[in-house]
Amino acid sequence: MRLLITGASSYVGAKIYSDLKDKFEVVGTYNSYKVFDELIKLDITDRKQVMSAVEKIKPDYIIHIAANGHHKWCEEHKDEAKLVNVNSTRYFVEAANKISAKIIYMSSYVLLGHDTFYAKTKQESEESVKDTKAGYVILRPGHIVGYSQNTKNDRQFNRFLKNLVEGAPAVYNNHWRFQPAYLRNISEIIERVIEKNITNKIIPATCSEVKTRYDLAMDILSPFNIKVERDDNKEGFDLIIQDLKILDELNLPKYSYEEMICEIIKEIEKHFNLKTK
Repeated sequence: MRLLITGASSYVGAKIYSDLKDKFEVVGTYNSYKVFDELIKLDITDRKQVMSAVEKIKPDYIIHIAANGHHKWCEEHKDEAKLVNVNSTRYFVEAANKISAKIIYMSSYVLLGHDTFYAKTKQESEESVKDTKAGYVILRPGHIVGYSQNTKNDRQFNRFLKNLVEGAPAVYNNHWRFQPAYLRNISEIIERVIEKNITNKIIPATCSEVKTRYDLAMDILSPFNIKVERDDNKEGFDLIIQDLKILDELNLPKYSYEEMICEIIKEIEKHFNLKTK
């Protein structure tokens, strides 16, 4: 089984690439920051490059992760955001249909209730993915945390690393509420989707519990004796709750919040040689 993973140097993509590369024949792409030496450079906004790469690699699955997920950037650069997030998805769907490949698309829970341009690009891309003739799966993760080989990108877990490794102040908001998602669980769901040949489904990849950034910081950083301060400023988005019953119906792996926290603490101990107090 051959997989093409776009955005394999991103925070999310690097972890998924690393988790799947020893289980399948995997080709990963990057644009500017190269996490793994074997990745190939691909401009996903260039239709000719996309068509050529897919035709050459001939994957059974295209796991399309590459996107720009910064809400502010998308609002300020709408034309570029549409190129990166929407047009590229159309190109991969077109390319997939030429070789009868399936697509697993990394969407986001934000399209369920956030009125941002980023959310609109995800909604439009989901509609494009549904045109994949061989079959598709759309993943909608919540607020993602967990270890990735990409520790550079400005993501929640990497901010925690700065608190742990660099001693950066740990001040986190306690207003915005969301369902957190465990990054490794997303890899496990993708693996099971491929093994079971699940198609034409929209799958939430998240925990059922509702938390804040302050909750995450307390539960992940406090065991390492990091003092966490609470910020009560009103920021973030309205709460969105995803129904997770499809995970049970399809027998897909899931984690409780407590299980996720335990696994993340183990990841920190393993990869950064840190010990809990």
